[in-house]
Amino acid sequence: MRQLNLQSAQGMVEYALILALIALIVIVALITTGGQLLNVYSNITATMCSYHVGC
Repeated sequence: MRQLNLQSAQGMVEYALILALIALIVIVALITTGGQLLNVYSNITATMCSYHVGC
């Protein structure tokens, strides 16, 4: 029974590490492309406002 609990805990730790790695990759990607994403969002907002949608 104790061996099963240790394996389950190990699996949870592995999933947590994978999730942390994915989160780190997403954060780095957003930091490096943040300015470009802001420009795209601004262009979309300006276009929508020119058609009086969502302003």
